[in-house]
Amino acid sequence: SLARVSLGSVREMIDVPVLAEPEVPKEPTSYDIWFDSVSFGYGPDRVIRNVSLEFPDCSVTALVGPSGSGKTTLVRLISRFWDVDEGAVSIGGADVRDIGTRALMSRISTVSQQVYLFDGTILENVRLARPDATESEVRQAVVDSRLGEVIDRLPSGEETRVGEGGSLLSGGERQRVSIARAFLKDTPIVLLDEATSALDGENEVAITEAIHRLARGRTVVIIAHRLSTIEGADRIVYLEDGGVEEVGSHEDLIARGGKYSDLWAERSGAEGWRIDRALEP
Repeated sequence: SLARVSLGSVREMIDVPVLAEPEVPKEPTSYDIWFDSVSFGYGPDRVIRNVSLEFPDCSVTALVGPSGSGKTTLVRLISRFWDVDEGAVSIGGADVRDIGTRALMSRISTVSQQVYLFDGTILENVRLARPDATESEVRQAVVDSRLGEVIDRLPSGEETRVGEGGSLLSGGERQRVSIARAFLKDTPIVLLDEATSALDGENEVAITEAIHRLARGRTVVIIAHRLSTIEGADRIVYLEDGGVEEVGSHEDLIARGGKYSDLWAERSGAEGWRIDRALEP
C-alpha cells in the first residue's frame, strides 16, 4: 500500500548513518579546495577514482565531461554529503571531516538545477538563506539576482505566494530565487550544478549575468553545458569515468587538441544548428 511504501522510505532515511562530527573542529585558513588522491563510490563500484585536483581561492573552475563522469559527485564531496573512501577533500588546509557541519555549511552556497521553494512569499523564501538578514540586505540580494524583474510582473509583487515546491513559478523564476539566496548567504564558496540548464532565453541571460556577479571574489565550482559559461572559466577540468583527463584554460585545452577540444567542437556545432538548415534543398 501507499502507507507501507512511505513508511519504508522514512525508515530508509532514518537508517542512514550520521556523519561523525570532529571533537576539535578546525578552521579553514583560506578558501582553496583540494582533492588529494580521492576515491569514492555510492556502493561497491567507484564513481571517483584517485582524483587529485586543486580549485584555487577566488577562481572559477568549470567541470565538464560526459554524463556519469563524476562531476556532480565531486561537487557533493566538497559539501561533505558523503565521506570519501580514500584520500581527503580539504578547504583552506582543513579536511572537510575536521570542519564542523554547521561551520562548513556556513561557508558554502549551492545552486542546482532542481530548486525547492516553500509555500510562502518570494521574500520569505529568499530570507531562508540567512534568517537574521536585514530588510535592506534581502532587497539587495533581490536586485543582484535580477529577481526584482520577476517580482514586478507578479500579481501581488513580493508578497506573491510561490506554492508548494515553487509550483506557481517557472523553472527560471525558481532559479532566480535560488541565486538570490546565494547572494544573501554571501559565502566564500559557491557550487553551481547545471544552474542554467533547460532555461528559456530570457531567464538564461538574466541568470548567467547574475552568476557572473555572484562569482566575483569567491571560489566557484560550476558544472555547465553552456559554451559561454565554460569558456569564461579560469580553469576547466575534463572528467571521464571518474578520473581527471585534462586541466587547463579554454585556450590551452583547445590548442592541446584532446577530449575537451573534441567536446567543444561537438557542442559548438550543435549550438550553431538551426531548424531551417534541415529544410534547405
